[in-house]
Amino acid sequence: MAVRIASALLFILLTGSIIWAFTQAPFWASFDEITANAWGKVTLIDLYSGFFVMAVIIGIVHGWVIGLVAFVLLCVLGNVVSLAWLAFHGFQLLTGLFDRN
Repeated sequence: MAVRIASALLFILLTGSIIWAFTQAPFWASFDEITANAWGKVTLIDLYSGFFVMAVIIGIVHGWVIGLVAFVLLCVLGNVVSLAWLAFHGFQLLTGLFDRN
């Protein structure tokens, strides 16, 4: 239950932050600033690597087609997708990992 609540709260926080950021600066101009910086590029590689790993986990649980759809959604919407998935499926995943008799 704690995973579900934490994921839901982070989902709300991230969604609110995204909405706030859109009101503060134009997206593409900000993206150009990030990609112009070496650490910005490293951050993007890290981010998209995480998207891939999360999509693989979703694919293992739900099948490769859903995993592929999840990867596309992650690339477009970001970790809001991960947090929503964890809010609904994270507890089952963790229970399965730690329930080894």
